[in-house]
Amino acid sequence: MEKIEVGEIFTISDENEEEQEVEVLAAINIEGTDYVAVSFVEDLQEETEEDIDIFFLKVDQDGDFTAIESDEEFDKVSSAFDEIMKEEDEKD
Repeated sequence: MEKIEVGEIFTISDENEEEQEVEVLAAINIEGTDYVAVSFVEDLQEETEEDIDIFFLKVDQDGDFTAIESDEEFDKVSSAFDEIMKEEDEKD
């Protein structure tokens, strides 16, 4: 599987089977599992002061995105991405 890069755009299907384009904002490996933080491309392109929705997805062995199943796993991933974003802000 190729490494997923920040800035890549993928098309995913939502729960209603509607396709949405998402852009990878960050990628991280936690305990041997790859995760990505994504947001809808449409939201990123809008010039607005509103916060954008960010979603965390697990990358399975085939390179497909899957939902994070448990609250415990979500909290672990969310905290890890918060640390990455904090470090990026400190660099700027």
